Amino acid sequence: MHHKTSTPDVPPTEQEIEEAMNEIKGFVDLTPHDFLKIYQLVHTRAATKFLTPPPAPPRTGWRKWLRPLSEPAPRVPIKDIGWSWLAAVVGIGLVAGLNNALLAPPATLWLVGSFGASAVLIYGAVNSPLAQPRNLIGGHLVSAIIGVATWQLLSNHPAVAATVAVATALAAMHWTRTLHPPGGATALIAVIGGDSVHHLGFSYVLLPVLGGSLIMLAVALVFNNIVKWREYPEYWI
Repeated sequence: MHHKTSTPDVPPTEQEIEEAMNEIKGFVDLTPHDFLKIYQLVHTRAATKFLTPPPAPPRTGWRKWLRPLSEPAPRVPIKDIGWSWLAAVVGIGLVAGLNNALLAPPATLWLVGSFGASAVLIYGAVNSPLAQPRNLIGGHLVSAIIGVATWQLLSNHPAVAATVAVATALAAMHWTRTLHPPGGATALIAVIGGDSVHHLGFSYVLLPVLGGSLIMLAVALVFNNIVKWREYPEYWI
């Protein structure tokens, strides 16, 4: 039986390279030392390419819906859970108090719902790009302006106004680099919040939206920096 043997993977010496170059007809403007460097680089890259598995082919069709099972997200430490809870109690409590003082109870429920989503980000996911001050303040302001303007233009068509307000707020937040998911709710509230919100007009942008955002930001700055295991913000603008 014939056994196939492989050539040992031994790099050539400079003398062997020079002898081989002498066998090439014509002029070769390359020293054996430079050739050896090139050989070593090529050999290293080829070996790396051989040892690296090829990338998986892109999923197409119905296979896009399938994803391999993975380990669940790591559990958050109890101290972090408790601290996030306390920060949310203070932040939402202050915002709810402000809304109760300025608006009728039905509108208050909607507004607390909008800022409740912000609380999850700025008190529970402090490192997220969506939780930074630029996104918190800018996202709510941009969305509030769009929500009020949309209602004033399309108040005769509430369903259309709600759709346009949220979609336009999303696009505007992307464009201004202030993407903040609760901003979509802020725009929607301006449309479906009822008479108590509609009567505010563009003052809705200042109070309760800007006022509430600033209160929640102040609480986030305090609670996320007075403990050693947190730091906020990652950036301001």
